[in-house]
This record gives sequence, structure tokens and C-alpha cells, in this order.
Amino acid sequence: MRIIFMGTPWFAVPSLRAIAETDNDFEIVLVVTGKDKPRKSQRSEPEPTPVKKAAKELGVTVLEIDDVKEPRFAGTVARYRPDVIVVAAFRVLPPSVFEQARLGSFNLHASLLPRYRGAAPVNWAIINGDKETGVTTFFLRKTVDTGNIILQKKTPIEPDETAGELAERLAVIGAGVVVDTLRLIRDGRVEPSLQDDAKATKAPKLTSENTRIDWAEPVDAICDFVRGLSPKPSAWTVFNHRKVKIYKVVVADYQLPEPEEQVMVPGNLSVEGNHLFVMGLDGWVEILSLQMEGKRKMDAVEFCCGFRCEEECPSFS
Repeated sequence: MRIIFMGTPWFAVPSLRAIAETDNDFEIVLVVTGKDKPRKSQRSEPEPTPVKKAAKELGVTVLEIDDVKEPRFAGTVARYRPDVIVVAAFRVLPPSVFEQARLGSFNLHASLLPRYRGAAPVNWAIINGDKETGVTTFFLRKTVDTGNIILQKKTPIEPDETAGELAERLAVIGAGVVVDTLRLIRDGRVEPSLQDDAKATKAPKLTSENTRIDWAEPVDAICDFVRGLSPKPSAWTVFNHRKVKIYKVVVADYQLPEPEEQVMVPGNLSVEGNHLFVMGLDGWVEILSLQMEGKRKMDAVEFCCGFRCEEECPSFS
């Protein structure tokens, strides 16, 4: 079976390796990935994508591309005569490309479709407090993330699991599902199922606007929000007119020694020893890890050591 693999970030690497290391009749004839990215130092060579690095180690031909809609790209794909195109964390392919595969093109998606169609399914599953997620392989069609489902595999979301940790697990789980999907296609045993559009939810791209913490939310929701964005792009807030990234918080069993009405406001801070607490809608959270704008990442102990109460009632906003 002649396979073209398309992917860019580290999430796709376990799938690429699993295909290469599994069956002798799975031949990866081409890997398509994004262009190398310039490094901060102008003297350094551009940074290859994780998928390109893995493909080079496997000795597979690599094609770097910026625009998948460029007409010549479909022609290039056709010349490799793929039986199947496997897509994992890549771009939205036009029909002129994915229809070149003789037996079909499928995508690995990090959710239990039709839940969390979109760019950030892992993040939104945690942010929304889900207890379970998984991966899905589905045949590509013109409308994004709507194709017929081939396989799914579920996994629980651990109570303290961050988006980064969950994505690492899903990448490994997904690699096994990708191989199983290829075997079904090879053997002619695929029984695809339609997605129920009525049950679809969205996982929109993460932006500066939708990653800012709302301290007026319940504390459980604040914790889910922070871990759903950790470590990247990270939840953020503002302190003394400066942006602060928040990486880890926990619900705190905390009460002010002498509660006063003016400090019982969501976002207000309390520093007790080396502990940093922030008021939410229905209680307090303790911040364990953060990063002030222009500074390196630090734990709360370090922040508290340098903390100065510049206002009568300091707060995050």
C-alpha cells in the first residue's frame, strides 16, 4: 500500500513512526510537511518541523509546502500514485489533493467527533470540564472535520491533566488507531459511520481574546481553563498593567484572616507567606506557576518573595 503522510507538529510524529515500523506492505512514498521556520538567531539554520526531522531519520522523501491549494501540489501528489493519504495535524486539504488517493484520504483528529470540530479540540475538552475524550479517524471531505468516521478510541481525562500532557497521550493512542485504520482499508473491511451534525460542537482557534482568565468564574472552571491552556498558549491575566501568564492553579481551602468586603472581589489577591491566592466567584484558587511579562517562568514562591503591595487591594484583572 503506497502511503503519503501529511503532518507538521510533534503530535503527528508517533503516527508517522508507527506506520513506518508496522507492516512491510505499508510503504510511505512521501511525507508532506510545513516549511522550516527561521530561528531567533540569524546565524542559525532554520528549524525543521518535528515531522520533517522524523521523516529524515526514517529515510523518507520529504516535501515542504506553504500553500496546499497551489495547483502544482495536486499534480505532485498524483505523481506519487498514493493508495491512501494520511493526515495528522496538517492543513485543510482541497479536494483536488485528497481525491488523488485511490482508496481514500483520512485524518487523525484529537477528539471524539462530532464533538470539538476545529483547531483546538484537546484544549476545549479540558476547558469545558469534560471527563472523557479520545481520537477519531475519518475520511476527508470538503467541509472540515465532517467526514465519515472510521475508528474511534476513548480515554479518560485525568483530574489534573494539562492540555500538553493529554495531547502527548492522544498522540500515542492516535498512532495505534492510524495503523488499525490502514489495516481496515487495506483489507477492505472499513464500515464508516455518519457523523451526527446535531451533536457537533466547536473547538475554535485559540486567540488572545479567548485565553484571558475571567476571575468571576467558579474556581473549578478557572482551574479547568488554566490547565486546558497549559503549557501553550497559556491562560493569562493582567497585574499592574502587565500581562501575566498563568500555568498552574489549584482550588484552595483558604479564608482571609479578617475578611473585608473590599477584598472579597473576584481577581483580588492575597499573599500568605509563600502562597499566592486569587479570589474567584465562589472561593479561592492558589497559583503555583506563572510568568510576568518580560520575565522568565517562576513558581509562586519566587513571586511572593518579590511581591510588593503597591495598591491597597492588589488584583488580577
